[in-house]
Amino acid sequence: MTSHQAPSATIDSELPALKNAVSVALEYAKQLGSSAAEVAISKQQGLSVSTRNKEVETVEFNKDGALGITVYRDGRKGNSSTSDLSPEAIRQAVKAADDIAKYTSEDPFSGLADKALMAQDIRDLQLYHPQILTAEELAEIAIRSEDACLQSDNRIKSSDGATANAHTSAKVYGNSHGFLNGYCSSRYSLSCVAIGEESDGNMQRDYDYTVARKYQDLLSPEAVGKQAAHKTLSRLDARKIATAKMPVLFAPEIATGLMGHLIGAISGSSLYRKSSFLLDSINTQIFPDWFSIEEQPHLLGALASANYDSEGVATQSRKIIDNGTLATYLLTSYSARKLGLTNTGHAGGIYNWTLSHSNQTFDELINAMGTGLIVTEVMGQGVNGVTGDYSRGAAGFYVENGQVLYPVEEITIAGNLKDMFMGIQGVGKDRDLRSSIRTGGILLSEMKIAGN
Repeated sequence: MTSHQAPSATIDSELPALKNAVSVALEYAKQLGSSAAEVAISKQQGLSVSTRNKEVETVEFNKDGALGITVYRDGRKGNSSTSDLSPEAIRQAVKAADDIAKYTSEDPFSGLADKALMAQDIRDLQLYHPQILTAEELAEIAIRSEDACLQSDNRIKSSDGATANAHTSAKVYGNSHGFLNGYCSSRYSLSCVAIGEESDGNMQRDYDYTVARKYQDLLSPEAVGKQAAHKTLSRLDARKIATAKMPVLFAPEIATGLMGHLIGAISGSSLYRKSSFLLDSINTQIFPDWFSIEEQPHLLGALASANYDSEGVATQSRKIIDNGTLATYLLTSYSARKLGLTNTGHAGGIYNWTLSHSNQTFDELINAMGTGLIVTEVMGQGVNGVTGDYSRGAAGFYVENGQVLYPVEEITIAGNLKDMFMGIQGVGKDRDLRSSIRTGGILLSEMKIAGN
């Protein structure tokens, strides 16, 4: 490894050229007589180093990007893309999109988002913190995390690897409304996987990770390695439990997935296809009345902050769930038109959902649960978005009288998402901030557990 494997320049230096490429594409689309056009371009560069048992395994440097253009002609739409950003290649991509638009079927709901919705107030959300890192530096923190993991307990027999990443990107979006904006972002991460073994040969694995916009905000490599080891050791000697109904406490990283099913159910594409169990549920209570979810797109330095969505529509703070009641769907321009509703600026995803809490820590939720199951892992895809039926393989810990007794594996947890949402008894105040859904553990009153 040599230091020249690190990016030689920060990606913000390329932003003017990317904006110019978008302008060129839009101008050419206008010359071809299109009724509207939109162009998105992204460029990423980064370095990733993986180690295994304290030896460097892979070093990957990537630098790539692409321009995508959508041309509209009287309700018809054509798409094209190119990774060659020369003026001639851009013109060819625009012409290809325009030619496609001439032959596609007319769709009265397609087209740009309304001009009035375009973002005007572009703030510095502090998403970009460039730090030039060499492969040696990333390898060092990966190895340090593995070393801390391996040194923590003699039952940690080996590491299944550690990976350190440093990535930056530049994104530009423009359309024929006159909107044109671009920004840069950075993301750094470190993960470590531990393998533990009991004297009887039973083996388990688990991992931990840290992620941040700013390199200095990552947890220490030693903390990541020790936590990976701790989580693995806690799973040793796992067993099944008897089939029963009991309270279930989703660990924070699993609780985010539970809320992910809500996202799918209230997204416009599910609604206009009538493939959601929450059809016609606006202003309907679907959670306990103390429970709320607030979307906060403009949190400084957060992992899911943005001034506008992928159609240029301004993002805004809003209640998703307001005192248990569904306050909004998640709509793009297309789904809003299909449903006869208002665009909510959710093309491209959600922005920093923060769940209200019940003023309890995770340990206090365990105590409040009494006897039940902590779920730390789910497997399989057994969730029906139409009916809300939920059935997934799971692993975790059996709790009795507020005390964790032993790890559990090879079980299935089942219920219906409507009942599960209404049955939320508590949400931890010690939130996990490593994703777009910021929540602590979530305690449910009851689920079916299929075991022995």
